[in-house]
Amino acid sequence: MFENLQALPEDPILGLMATFRADTAALKIDLGVGVYKDENGKTPVLRAVRAAEQAVLADQQTKTYLGPAGNEQFNALIAAMVLGSKHPVVTSGRVRALQAPGGCGALRMGAELLTVGGTRPTVHVSDPTWSNHVPLLSGAGLKLERYPYFEARTGTVRFDAMLEHLNTLPAGDVVLLHGCCHNPTGADLSLDQWRKVADVLVQRRLVPYVDIAYQGLGEGLEADAEGARLIAATVPEALIAVSCSKNFGLYRERVGALMVLAESNLQTDATASHARKIARGIWSMPPDHGAAIVARILSDSKLTEDWRNEVDAMRNRMLSLRRALSAALAKTCSAEMASVIEKQRGMFSTIPVTPEAVDILREQHHIYMTRDGRMNIAGVSMEHIDYLAKAIGSVA
Repeated sequence: MFENLQALPEDPILGLMATFRADTAALKIDLGVGVYKDENGKTPVLRAVRAAEQAVLADQQTKTYLGPAGNEQFNALIAAMVLGSKHPVVTSGRVRALQAPGGCGALRMGAELLTVGGTRPTVHVSDPTWSNHVPLLSGAGLKLERYPYFEARTGTVRFDAMLEHLNTLPAGDVVLLHGCCHNPTGADLSLDQWRKVADVLVQRRLVPYVDIAYQGLGEGLEADAEGARLIAATVPEALIAVSCSKNFGLYRERVGALMVLAESNLQTDATASHARKIARGIWSMPPDHGAAIVARILSDSKLTEDWRNEVDAMRNRMLSLRRALSAALAKTCSAEMASVIEKQRGMFSTIPVTPEAVDILREQHHIYMTRDGRMNIAGVSMEHIDYLAKAIGSVA
């Protein structure tokens, strides 16, 4: 059965990680892998997570299965965190959240859900988008197309081109939107742009699919959710995929949720029932541990406050790194290159360098990033800002 299979090429990011680990240079910088790192290059366990985990373990009385929808307390608290507890779709019961194994599990469950009506809509993703969006969505049998989004030279959103493209799409098509901290570019929509996108979605009868994986790491927990909240308040139907990997630091615990929104409570209930069936057929029951930790944090006011402070600290560190790198690049590169870094938000930026320049950064300077120029801002320390800026300046 398997004798004709050929080994597939390594995933670009996983391959980059392996190459970085094998590099014996005394000074090397990993800007490829998408995890938050502190000044010492470590990805810490948050204080609030550690405290909540200890409380969960102390109180736990069973290891029996959760239902296919997962931890219901977690689901309710995640909906409130993303949309706000007083959002009209929350108070009216028009939204349901279902736990999933990470944001990836949520995205795949939503993709499968889009196929159950028999139409198999085309999903339109930004150009560029997170590389894993493609296999997660197309693996469900959905066709993917791209809409204009990013201008590499200026590091900004091509909003007029994006809006013009969305205005050509047929009713029923799906538009994947990054809720905040766009991956890989760091270039986000303004709230006014979100309003214009929402108007087009309603006018063209398009279905938004919002992926919000970095809430709190761009402008703040509330500000980063404004786009998703506006969309949910405007459109009749939507999907929202949520990840707790970054803002809770629960990468390996695989904690996420899919939120489904329909025109009425009855339609939402029916849609959620199909999502539960999909979950049952893929992973059967989601894991409990990470969701229990998040639920404990969000249901305890002291833990919530501590967690919010930690998210603020992560965000502020990345903003400080952006400012410092921008200032350093202003001395080694063009002012345009410097401004790109400072005005983008979140963990990532995509800088206007060629794939060949990225190869030189890796081979000669031991600086690792993906060949499209995406760099993880949290991967550099203040100590190495000048080294990084000089290296980029030598190839830009």
